[in-house]
Amino acid sequence: MQSKFKALSLSYKKAPVEIRELVSLDEGAVHSLLGKLKDFFSLTDTLILSTCNRTEIYYSHELDLSTEIIKLVGLEKGLVDTISYLEYFDLFPNDKAAIEHLFRVAMGLEAQVIGDMQISNQVKRAYQASADMEMAGPFLHRLMHTIFFTNKKVVQETAFRDGAASVSYAAVELIEELTSNTHQPRVLLIGLGEIGEDVAKNLAYLPDARVTISNRTYSKAVAMASEYGFEAIPFEDCFEAMKEADVIISSIMKSEPFITKGLVSSFDIKSYKLFVDLSVPRSIDTAVEDIAGVLLYNVDNIRSKASETLSKRTAAIPQVEEIIQENINEFYDWKKEMMVSPTINKLKNSLEQIRKEELERYLKNADDNQIEIIDKITKSMMQKILKVPVVQLRAACKRDQAEEMIDIINDLFDLEKQEEKKQH
Repeated sequence: MQSKFKALSLSYKKAPVEIRELVSLDEGAVHSLLGKLKDFFSLTDTLILSTCNRTEIYYSHELDLSTEIIKLVGLEKGLVDTISYLEYFDLFPNDKAAIEHLFRVAMGLEAQVIGDMQISNQVKRAYQASADMEMAGPFLHRLMHTIFFTNKKVVQETAFRDGAASVSYAAVELIEELTSNTHQPRVLLIGLGEIGEDVAKNLAYLPDARVTISNRTYSKAVAMASEYGFEAIPFEDCFEAMKEADVIISSIMKSEPFITKGLVSSFDIKSYKLFVDLSVPRSIDTAVEDIAGVLLYNVDNIRSKASETLSKRTAAIPQVEEIIQENINEFYDWKKEMMVSPTINKLKNSLEQIRKEELERYLKNADDNQIEIIDKITKSMMQKILKVPVVQLRAACKRDQAEEMIDIINDLFDLEKQEEKKQH
């Protein structure tokens, strides 16, 4: 189990969006790839995490399988010359580096928006996929549960997950806040550029809202609407849709206001209409605020809210890293114990075998009472003999010298030969 856990990661840090899209794996592809890794390399303790910002594969094996895994990803995605994508990957060749990276990713330290709240659910889903495919052994189960515990501690003890730190998430949080008293608020999103698309993804977290999206390229609106269960309308219909909407989010590129005071004046506003302008330059005339029932927020209002949150999260990073380190150390203590357990069991079995053979040899004519007493005495003696090597092995774990101590005990008690003898 020592130093066999490895990882390879393709993320926004090195790979542009067009490469990330090519390599990205949906749920079906993740299951298919897990199956191939199991069949071709007999891998266990394997985890595949694929989001819009990263695709990562964690695995346990004696050898570095990075090239082979990248080829399999290419096979899964129908890509040719996949090896040329190797330059976009970061490799974590040992368990120390791979474990630390997984902790940092799961906590949101490596996210594009630091402290991203979605990542912990994505990691849970990745773990569930491994468990479903029976590709999570004791090592991965323990590691993941340590990560979930760490995440809980970070949420409870730090400001790292407080508030919304991205403009798109902050906009959706604001909408949720302002529509809390409206049953099934009608939300109209106009424009699916980078921010608009991100807002659409985050709107999926408002289960009560009825979302309609409109984009100049209608096919893009239809594709996104079908993915998230929204309604798509042609761009020319968006003016009509504004009349019905409680919330209008504008994220379009236009040099002059797209939504004017004159247009909004023609609407019959019964209680309120919330306008959120995420365009730069602004696409909603600021004068709409003069109209009764109109609330207007622009990208600067929302960005300042997000920036304040971000500075709080950044300040909490040292505290988060300290919690991570504590829990990594605890995981390593367990890992070291796991490393010496097979040797302790071999030693116990070897001594028990000797005890049984000797009892058989000398107690042929003994009565039941004598057998019971001698059995009890020899068991007690065996426990006392075992105590010293077991204590020494555990102490060697703490000193990071477990491998040397395992070798000494194996040689001293000839455990490999005893094991072979037992098997024959």
